[in-house]
Amino acid sequence: MIQSETLELLEWSRLCQHLSTFAATKLGVIAARHLIIPESQAQSEQLLAQTKEVYELESRLNAGLSFDGIQDIGDSLERAELQGILAGDELLAIATTLAGTRNLRRVIDNHPDMSILNELVADLRTYPELEQEIHRCIDERGQVADRASQKLDEIRISLRQVRGQIIQKLQNIIQAKSSAVQEQVITQRGDRFVIPVKAPQKDAIPGIVHDTSSSGSTLYVEPNSVVPMGNQLRQLQRREEAEEEAIRRNLTQQVAAVKSDLERLLATATTLDLAVAKSRYSFWLKANPPRFIDFKEKESITLRRLHHPLLIWQHQHEQGHPVIPVDLLIQPQIRVVTITGPNTGGKTVSLKTLGLAALMAKVGLFVPAREPVEIPWFQQVLADIGDEQSLQQNLSTFSGHIRRISRVLEALDTGDRGLATSDWADIGDRGLATGDWGQGNKGDAEESSSQSPVPNTQSLASSQSPVPSPQSLVLLDEVGAGTDPVEGSALALALLQYLADNALLTIATTHFGELKALKYQDERFENASVEFDESTLSPTYRLLWGIPGRSNALAIARRLGLKQEVVEQAKTQLGGANDDVNQVIAGLEAQRRRQETKAAQAQDLLQQAERLYKEVSDKARNLEEREQALRASQEIAVKEAIARARGEIAQVIRRLQQGKPTAQDAQRATNALSEITEKYAPAPPPKPKVGFIPKVGDRIRIPKLGQTAEVLTAPDSDGELTVRFGIMKMSVKLEDVESLDGQKAEPVAKPKPAPAPQPVPQPAPAIRTSKNTVDIRGRRVPDAEIILDKAISEANGPIWIIHGHGTGKLRQGVHAFLQQHPRVSRYEAAEQADGGTGVTVAYVQ
Repeated sequence: MIQSETLELLEWSRLCQHLSTFAATKLGVIAARHLIIPESQAQSEQLLAQTKEVYELESRLNAGLSFDGIQDIGDSLERAELQGILAGDELLAIATTLAGTRNLRRVIDNHPDMSILNELVADLRTYPELEQEIHRCIDERGQVADRASQKLDEIRISLRQVRGQIIQKLQNIIQAKSSAVQEQVITQRGDRFVIPVKAPQKDAIPGIVHDTSSSGSTLYVEPNSVVPMGNQLRQLQRREEAEEEAIRRNLTQQVAAVKSDLERLLATATTLDLAVAKSRYSFWLKANPPRFIDFKEKESITLRRLHHPLLIWQHQHEQGHPVIPVDLLIQPQIRVVTITGPNTGGKTVSLKTLGLAALMAKVGLFVPAREPVEIPWFQQVLADIGDEQSLQQNLSTFSGHIRRISRVLEALDTGDRGLATSDWADIGDRGLATGDWGQGNKGDAEESSSQSPVPNTQSLASSQSPVPSPQSLVLLDEVGAGTDPVEGSALALALLQYLADNALLTIATTHFGELKALKYQDERFENASVEFDESTLSPTYRLLWGIPGRSNALAIARRLGLKQEVVEQAKTQLGGANDDVNQVIAGLEAQRRRQETKAAQAQDLLQQAERLYKEVSDKARNLEEREQALRASQEIAVKEAIARARGEIAQVIRRLQQGKPTAQDAQRATNALSEITEKYAPAPPPKPKVGFIPKVGDRIRIPKLGQTAEVLTAPDSDGELTVRFGIMKMSVKLEDVESLDGQKAEPVAKPKPAPAPQPVPQPAPAIRTSKNTVDIRGRRVPDAEIILDKAISEANGPIWIIHGHGTGKLRQGVHAFLQQHPRVSRYEAAEQADGGTGVTVAYVQ
């Protein structure tokens, strides 16, 4: 029972209701509202892994995972197994569910790195042949289509014919007996076609009266002439109904044959929908995935800027106040934390926030806190929050607390392993039975219309043995309150010491000053307090660690309008010792605020440094990009200059090739090449600036000695010179002196070695003329080889062979001939201006 009470106290059902709004299917909504809390850490890890993979997958998809077409077909599957006949819309729902689940599996299959999701859908069977058969037989309105069977098609053709004959016959009667007809329309009564006849003239149209108007002035008559056709129409309709039923029975039998696979498919789709709902709810909360730590292995609980999820919803959807986060940083040796401070300061909210965070992590939800989120896996979350005063049960506030705390201690002693299905029933919720289908609470307004079985979306191992070590989180609000302060304080001390031995972590709020001293007697205890702003006499709702809080009852009483003399009298009753303690606490709080201010300033400086570093990095990157762009533009300009130079050289060569070249033509070509070289050659580097050369009589400075001296001799070949300063003479190296204006001396030029022999100048490049050009286009390879052999024997330099492109056979034959010819040293394709690959240049030795 205490588990159920804890969930009520923490308002877990409200959080589940919020989660359900992110589900896409009806079963997903039901599963989210009645979320099963896992009984082992392995199950929680599995659920968290599912949420993480869905979160990552949805970030990759443009529109997220789609559950279009997936419906609650649980009732239909049950009735099919009982040999009932499903209606057309039920069969259509099964077909759309198969298609929707297949689309889900296809999306997941396209991301093989999602190992957990792929494993979840790996064994799904979506029966496309069953889906196609249903769509063939059932139209989009849920009616049996004509194409379902030939027999049905023939029956419906006959129906249309007979119906047309009846209508035609009735229209003829209306025209012939128009005076006896009340209104020239054809209507139906039951499944019979009738016409409205005036009551006084009923004998004008003999037949069967099927109905009468409310006034009695109109009779609805089926004329005797159409009665046989009406009987025939009724027989055809009965045959149609029988054939439709046979078709639906056949489809239902096919569904019943694969019921177990369809149930597994429905459970998998619901599991995916629940995981998607958790992912989307976590994204909406701006939450982060938790990591389960081993609190007993010296790992600390880290929950920075932890927000209460229900307050976030209230702020976003109900125009509530902004949510103030709390920081929970608990060292591994701590077993009990006592939170003190004024009423309405946020102590109870802090308890509920931690309890909900622990439960959210267990069920696979992200926790609304800043990364890293590190929290133990608590086997039990037990709470005594609020006032259980009851006049009907004759319970006072103190009695209510004690009874609930007794149930908490019993749960710790018996090793209660979590929330059983009966616990859910006790609080009026609808549970999911382990390994089976659970039936919902029919009192839920939204679910009362459909009592569909809900598939279990989590595999729970119900037979595990209890963990011997305590793994419980206990939350106690106003421990020991509601009775004599002395006895309540003693009871609270004993209770917290017991919980320090038997629970993994206990968080308790109190106003007893004696509990604040436990921290200094036992290292397993820690103090925390809610901050109170004395300037505004109002709480800030911030949680301060390591500092016991002050109740500030007198300050709050003054703010609420209590008379000043009463407050002053109360101060005198407290005594000086209490004032001293409050002053020490106030000093600690002020020191903490100063440290927080300095920390905030340091954080601002760090952010400024990071921002400046980013700006400098961006500027350096921009300069580098500009340098690369400038270098690229320079390279392009050089290439363009080279291309223009080549073009001009080619023009000179073509002028020489035109006609017989003379010495004057060669001289003009040489001059043109020289001009081109001067035009496109890079500018020579600037000459280095001539340095200082000391001469006899100059005044110089010797930096090493810190003296100025007079030059007596010029530098010799070894770079030494004689100087005088004062009455002293000495030799110094040329590199050790400088001019009075700071110029370094120019080193002595070494004698140049004997000039190396000049390399033999290369012969001028060959120029293509009509004499060294052979045109073999249109020739066969054997004929071309004869012409080439003759040209090579007469050539004294390179020859240009024009063979064209064509099919390439002639060029291949020419290259093969040149490759084996003894006088040809090499060959290559001509320049683009000379024909490119359509001309080959052969260099003859």
